[in-house]
Amino acid sequence: MAFAGLKKQINKANQFMNEKIGGVEGTKLDDEFVEMERKTDIMCELVEELQLKTKEFLHPNPASRAKMSAVKGIGKLSGQAKAATYPQPEGVLGETMIAYGRKIGEDNLYASALIESGESMKQIADIKYNLDDNIKMNVLEPLHQLSTKDIKEVQHHRKKLQGRRLDFDCKKRKKDKGGSHVTDDEIKLAEDKFAESLHLAQMGMHNLLDNDVEQISQLATFAENLVDYHRQCTEILEVLATTLQEKKNEAASLPRPEFVPKTLSDLGVMDTLNGGLPSTNISGSSPLPSPMNPGQPNWEPLFPPGGPPRSANASPLPSPMKSPARSPMMQSPAAVALYDFEPENPGELAFNEGDTINLTQRIDENWFEGSLNGKSGMFPVSYVNVTNPLP
Repeated sequence: MAFAGLKKQINKANQFMNEKIGGVEGTKLDDEFVEMERKTDIMCELVEELQLKTKEFLHPNPASRAKMSAVKGIGKLSGQAKAATYPQPEGVLGETMIAYGRKIGEDNLYASALIESGESMKQIADIKYNLDDNIKMNVLEPLHQLSTKDIKEVQHHRKKLQGRRLDFDCKKRKKDKGGSHVTDDEIKLAEDKFAESLHLAQMGMHNLLDNDVEQISQLATFAENLVDYHRQCTEILEVLATTLQEKKNEAASLPRPEFVPKTLSDLGVMDTLNGGLPSTNISGSSPLPSPMNPGQPNWEPLFPPGGPPRSANASPLPSPMKSPARSPMMQSPAAVALYDFEPENPGELAFNEGDTINLTQRIDENWFEGSLNGKSGMFPVSYVNVTNPLP
C-alpha cells in the first residue's frame, strides 16, 4: 500500500510538470464545472472576509478585536465576561460622566444632568453587549461552522479531484505511449476514483452555493438585531433628552443671586499700602488704625515713608521663589489605565488598572505609544484616561 501511494504521488507530480512545462493537455472539465469552481472560490473569500469585517463592526478597537477570538470562544463571550470582553465606548463615556457628576455634587443641577446622561450611556452599552451576543450567535457562529465544516470539506474534495485527475491522465498518457507496465485495470481504477471525486466535488459545491434560504436568513437576523438595538437606543435617548430639557428649564427658572467678588481687604490680606498691616477684617471692621483715615488718633506708621529699612547686605533683587520669571514645572504627558491590558502582539505594552503610563506619542486614533517601568510599547486609547495630554 505504501508503495502504491508513493507511485501515485510520483504519477501526479510527473503529470503536473508535463502540463506546466511540457505543454501536455490534461482532461478538461466542462464550462459549467469551471463556473461552479469560480463561484465556490468567491464564496470562500466572502465567508472569511464577512467574519473579519463583522468582528471589526462589533469591536472597532483593534486590540480588543484581537482578544475577541470569536472562533474559539463564542460560548465564553456571554454575560459574565461582558466587562472584560470589550470596553464599549458608550460605557466608558457613561462612567466618566457619572464619576465627575458625583465629584461636583448631586445637589448641583449640572452634576445631576451629567449623572443622568452617564446612566443612559451605560444602558446603551448594555444593549450593545446584547447586540454583540446575538450577532455572534446568529451570524458569526454559523459562518464559522460553514468555514470549518462545509467549505473545508468542499476544498478537500476539490483537492482530491485534482490529484486523481493528474493520476488518471498520467497513466492514460503512459498507456497511449505504449507503456506495457500500465495495465487496463490500473487505468480503470484511476478512472473510477477520478469519477468518484468529480461527483463529490460537484455535490459539495452545489450544496454550498445552493443555500440561499439559510444565508439570507442570517442577513435578516443581522438586520433585525440592529433594528432592535437602535430602537432601544432611541427610546433611552428620547427619555434622556426630555429629562435634560426639564433640567435646563429648571436651571433657567432659578433666581440668579447677585455675586459681588471679594476684595483683598475683605479677605484680610496684608495691604502694602498700609505698611504691611491689614486694613480691614472680613467683617469690615478696622482693628488697627488706617493710614487712609487720618482722623483716627494716635496713628503712627510702622515704617518710615521709604518703607521698611533694608540691611546693608540685603539684595536689591526680589526673592527667587517670588520672581515672576519662574514658571511652574511642566508635567510630562501621562495617562491612567482604566483596565488591565495584556499584549496580544509584539510591541504592545502591558499594564494593570490604575497604572500611570508616560505618553510618548499618539500613533493613530486607536493607539498610543508610551512607557511604564522602563518598558515601552503600544496600547489602545480606550484603555486609558489621559490626565496630561500630549503637546
